[in-house]
Amino acid sequence: MPANEPADSYYAATANPAPRRAPLTGMTDCDVCVVGAGITGCSAALNLAERGYRVVLLEAQRVGHGGSGRSGGQMIHGYARDMPEVERLVSADDARRLWQLSQEALETTVSRIRRHDIRCNLRFGHLSAAIKPRQREELSRFQAYMEARYGHEGMEMLTGAALRAQIDSSRYIAALRDHRSGHLHPLNYTLGLAEAAAAAGARVCEHSRAVAITTGGTCVVQTPGGAVRSRFLVLTGGAYMNELVPELRRKIMPVGTYITATEPLGEDRARALLPGNAAVTDTNFVLDYFRRTADHRLLFGGRVSYSTYQPLRLAAALRRRMLQVFPQLAGVQQAYTWGGFVDITINRFPHFGRLAPNAYFAHGFSGHGIALTGQAGKLLAEVIAGQAERFDLFAKVRHRDFPGGKLMRMPLLVLAMTWFRLRDLL
Repeated sequence: MPANEPADSYYAATANPAPRRAPLTGMTDCDVCVVGAGITGCSAALNLAERGYRVVLLEAQRVGHGGSGRSGGQMIHGYARDMPEVERLVSADDARRLWQLSQEALETTVSRIRRHDIRCNLRFGHLSAAIKPRQREELSRFQAYMEARYGHEGMEMLTGAALRAQIDSSRYIAALRDHRSGHLHPLNYTLGLAEAAAAAGARVCEHSRAVAITTGGTCVVQTPGGAVRSRFLVLTGGAYMNELVPELRRKIMPVGTYITATEPLGEDRARALLPGNAAVTDTNFVLDYFRRTADHRLLFGGRVSYSTYQPLRLAAALRRRMLQVFPQLAGVQQAYTWGGFVDITINRFPHFGRLAPNAYFAHGFSGHGIALTGQAGKLLAEVIAGQAERFDLFAKVRHRDFPGGKLMRMPLLVLAMTWFRLRDLL
């Protein structure tokens, strides 16, 4: 079974009821055609429909089929790169604006969930956990930097008994807690956004893969069963766009990321593992992340693949990593193991821009997208409505092609990641 077609996703098994939406047939006209019904696309469709635009949202499979419905579900402030690194990409003033937009992204996510009553098990609290003294010092410096430069005083360093009160594991020596970040059921969140977009007037078409696009005065998106003509075009397919737009494909790489979920542990046992119910991410480059679910399982992610092929003996590999953190789960069975693709950029910063004056894209969230993708949909609606300033904060960041061309860029990426894996061991 290919990595992007798992039969045993925990999220699919616990998804809220959702209608099956008819594929596109024939020719249709609209104001905006959005390609890709993940969080970015559904958020864009919702924001645009609320502004009164006639929107058609095309999805190659079903809503949330891609990375949006398969992720760890961690809703975290900031970007895949820490702010000191973001400052190397933009001016100091723009970095502050980008930080504020990442904070607004959390607010946007929460307000959408509450406004539309999306049942996605939203919980607050996130821990960035250190395994080694070097990582603890990095977290301490990061906390001081963010407080001094950005006035972000909502983080708390935990060690000793305070840490063990949050994570029942001896693997970690410190953790930086953020109360505004959190976690949710990502597929149910995406399904809720799609339902809200449809209720606002957007037409959502599943099993309607975009096979060709043209831009100009009128944009045209062709699918196997029809075509959409629109005044504006929005591309949000990310790693799942394949070669639809080659010049964009060269800027991103699909990276497989994988998760396992245990059998139900019971409320007391699950609570004992993570008493504060925070999501946890360690600070390795090739990281582990985990959290409790609403039905009292442990959800644990910790493998990646840069080859687009699912690793061999995936469930066993994830189990080994899980038991390094929680050896007390040695007798617990794994009920689900699945994966999907995230799209990464070379600089690990989101890639926004224009293919034409009326054709926009947003992708490259690099595994840090639960909040930012919803914000991206909001900014896409703003730029189509003529308010480009906030979208262009992202669009002005320069992005390079992955080196090596179509044949060699994947092997070169694997070599680069090997160096980072070795650094994690130091």
